[in-house]
Amino acid sequence: MKIISWNVNGIRACLGKGLMDYLAEENADIICIQETKCQPGQAVIELPGYTQFWNSAEKKGYSGTAIFTKAEPISSNFHIDAEGHDTEGRAITLEYKDFYMVTNYTPNAQDGLARIDYRLSWEAANREYLKKLDAKKPLILCGDLNVAHKEIDLKNPKTNVGNPGFSPQEREAFGQMLDCGFTDAFRHIYPDKTDAYTWWSYRMKARERNVGWRIDYFVVSDSIKDKINDVIIRSDVFGSDHCPIVLDIDLEF
Repeated sequence: MKIISWNVNGIRACLGKGLMDYLAEENADIICIQETKCQPGQAVIELPGYTQFWNSAEKKGYSGTAIFTKAEPISSNFHIDAEGHDTEGRAITLEYKDFYMVTNYTPNAQDGLARIDYRLSWEAANREYLKKLDAKKPLILCGDLNVAHKEIDLKNPKTNVGNPGFSPQEREAFGQMLDCGFTDAFRHIYPDKTDAYTWWSYRMKARERNVGWRIDYFVVSDSIKDKINDVIIRSDVFGSDHCPIVLDIDLEF
């Protein structure tokens, strides 16, 4: 099974930057999109053979997630089952016979960690939600999780300590999730790989110089980590300040 995850930073803008050509070429079984920035009906994605699931934020032009899947799921959920976390379109869960597929667009802590309290509240609620799912059957989580977990996961760790995405609180929260029985799929395959990033600032020619962060992830239940074949960072695919990531895993619908 092949799964794509991509923060497109506005799906309508990305449509004009090669999104459909890339999706056709990759021909994945499941496509997970974050930061769609659109309301229902504002973007028309023609993907024959896929069923579409959209979760839009109440605020226009903000956040939002989508999943396109070749197989009809048993059920779908557009919340993390926690009060106060259901207005920004940040999560979709699809249930299949042998696993759950979850996509997240984790809240950004913002400059000066202005939103860190909400971010940590989301992390705690989402962690409990994922634990409940995992108790029933294995899960695959993917998305822009807005954190570089280790120093190896960003180009300039020393100068970014305490900044949003690399604060001790956010890194600890990610570690707490992994401690609940989950595995960072990329690091499972490539524990020591450096210069592997999924997001670059638009400033200072950061992408051209590969001054980036790895903040987009596949996280899987420990029980299926040995089914991971590969995690590929498609850094050569443009259209967003993030690039797609691809999971190859021995699972079937």
